[in-house]
Amino acid sequence: MTTLPNLAPIAPADAKAMVESGEAILVDIREPMEHARERIAGARLAPLSKLGETQVAANERMVIFHCQSGNRTAGNAGRLAASCGIDAYVLAGGLNAWKEAGLPTAVDENAPLDLMRQVQIATGALVVIGAALAAAVSPWFVLLAGGVGAGLVFAGTTGFCGMARLLAKMPWNKVAAA
Repeated sequence: MTTLPNLAPIAPADAKAMVESGEAILVDIREPMEHARERIAGARLAPLSKLGETQVAANERMVIFHCQSGNRTAGNAGRLAASCGIDAYVLAGGLNAWKEAGLPTAVDENAPLDLMRQVQIATGALVVIGAALAAAVSPWFVLLAGGVGAGLVFAGTTGFCGMARLLAKMPWNKVAAA
């Protein structure tokens, strides 16, 4: 039976030191839109959604995987370990911990907002519009707010968010993978 390589957590300061010394490479498993908005300079992008398509090239260097909060790396440790074929690390706490440690990030204010924030803005706006129209025009507009609420319940229970899929296809969200 073949055993998978191990993924050990590593503190942001230790990860930074390993990357700066050339001992390790940093691999961002977030999606291109997230990476475009804010990233750790020098981190390679290998989105989790495309991880099975290509193997993360490690050569002789260690790999340190990171996401936004550490949840995606922790939840997909087996897939990440298999993608590099060697013992590797996960950045404990992800990009959030990196920033909390006072380490620098590259921010592009012109990049699109995170998709979840776009969904929150759109759903909130639809609920407010539905409520305002129900009060001012016709009580039937309350169905708009109810429909949005039902969509959120469906998204939460199934993991499928139609609004997120729709927003991801919008022209302002087209970010080329690095």
